[in-house]
Amino acid sequence: MTQKQGIGRGLTNYGDADFARYLRRSFARSMGLSREMLDKPIVGIATTPSGFNNCHRSMDELVEAVSRGVLAAGALPRAFPTISLGEVFLNPTSMMFRNLMAMDTEEMIRAQPMDAVVLIGGCDKTVPAQLMGAVSANLPAIQLVTGPMSTGRHRGERLGACTDCRRFWGKYRGGEISREEIDTIEGRLSVTSGTCAVMGTASTMACIAETLGMSLPGTATIPAVHADRLVAAEASGAAAVALIKSRIAPDQIVTQKSVENAFRVLMALGGSTNAIIHLTAVAGRAGVRTPMQRLNEISDETPVLVDLKPVGEGYMEDLHAAGGIPAVLRELRPLLHLDVIDIEGRTLSERLDEPMDWVDRRYIRALEDPISPVGGLIALHGNLAPDGAIFKRAAATEALFETEGRAIVFTSLEDLANRIDDPDLDVTASDVLVLQNAGPHAATMPEAGYLPIPRKLAQQGVKDMLRISDARMSGTAFGTIVLHVAPEAALGGPLAAVRNGDRIRLSVSRKTIELLVDDAEIARRLADHRPPVEPERGYAALYRRAVTQAPEGCDFDFLMPPPMRPAVR
Repeated sequence: MTQKQGIGRGLTNYGDADFARYLRRSFARSMGLSREMLDKPIVGIATTPSGFNNCHRSMDELVEAVSRGVLAAGALPRAFPTISLGEVFLNPTSMMFRNLMAMDTEEMIRAQPMDAVVLIGGCDKTVPAQLMGAVSANLPAIQLVTGPMSTGRHRGERLGACTDCRRFWGKYRGGEISREEIDTIEGRLSVTSGTCAVMGTASTMACIAETLGMSLPGTATIPAVHADRLVAAEASGAAAVALIKSRIAPDQIVTQKSVENAFRVLMALGGSTNAIIHLTAVAGRAGVRTPMQRLNEISDETPVLVDLKPVGEGYMEDLHAAGGIPAVLRELRPLLHLDVIDIEGRTLSERLDEPMDWVDRRYIRALEDPISPVGGLIALHGNLAPDGAIFKRAAATEALFETEGRAIVFTSLEDLANRIDDPDLDVTASDVLVLQNAGPHAATMPEAGYLPIPRKLAQQGVKDMLRISDARMSGTAFGTIVLHVAPEAALGGPLAAVRNGDRIRLSVSRKTIELLVDDAEIARRLADHRPPVEPERGYAALYRRAVTQAPEGCDFDFLMPPPMRPAVR
């Protein structure tokens, strides 16, 4: 009764393997499966539907299409659920639960009998969580994304969540539009299933999964409601069966070279700042580390080629029609490692040798005619961020690239909410807004780095000013914003030493962020610092004890391979 694949993999331990196999097959028969089907290899389908996840509304259709592809290719599909993370429906942040979903995904892949797995996700944290889990489990795996939503319309203008939601909310705060109009816009921003319609975190991670080679070529940008999204799902099911025969696993795909390729594409897209944390975490599971210095080298060598919101004009549906990630990769070819392989076992060179039908240069520029000659994201260093910070220069105001200003400090999210719109707040457009205690330990690192322009300045027409925090910001956001400051304030990083009236200097040309206070004074201010009280129980306590800082991807230290684990705090 031996069967080393399919239903016979990883038998439940009763002390009698033959009995375990017999019992498992018996229970499987109760689901209406024939003996012939139970003799086939199995492709697991990790599904993430939820009434609290609008991005995954099309999950049932995708599972059906994947199953079609698996059956046609001669294997048995078995769908199973994992945690689903709907970005805007989670408290305190979706980031807190990314690692929990990664653990769930990894353990369910390991625990259940499958020979390969298709991972279906889309919303911001689901794709990185699934990739993290897949890399750690190291079973042949394919990522299938749910796809971006299509745009809506408002008074002749195209709208897409969520860059346009921020733009109109800014107008509302500044008194430019009425309550009635903002309520109308609310119903026109997100009009189909799928992820945000712009190059936010979800879209960026979909493009990164394709670049890494973990998704089928050309599938990252297909709109959620397009028929080709279901065709891609069917093809992913068939490809998963082929993976069982080729035995290509994530550790052969996620390598130093493929990760560098993914960082290059991130720069060319003007993609989400969050992608640096997520790609670092995914790569870390494979034992791959990209130092901040190397990140800056890649950024300075890689032009921005894709003209999409929040840094440009187009939407994801435009990028797909323009040629998608295959067209972007072809433009970047001279800068890429071409000997990496994908889930189909082909090298990137072989993929890029295939002819392209057509490229729309409105949205995908040629390498010699870029939107910007340098990449969209850089790492900053300095006495305010000894372990680094992230800055999205593609989404910032160039006039603020070399800035010195007076610090206006908010000590917590609550302090920010209570005072940012106070008409008596002592603030001018040349000041620097500083938010402390919003990092992974203090507040599970919310997307609060996009500090709102104080209402009284917004009403004066101020659109941007320098903002600094240990938080993240949405990939759909824009502005002159320094993020992911490490170490975070809650752990006694220099950010905790900033006081109202201190001078802060940003230099994009030098890639520095400096607190203009001498070292002795900074040390004196930090001498009595105390970390926040740890939660006493549950996942919150585990998260606080184990989460790493942004430069390590905010992964759990015990889930990282031993060579990658940070020193014990």
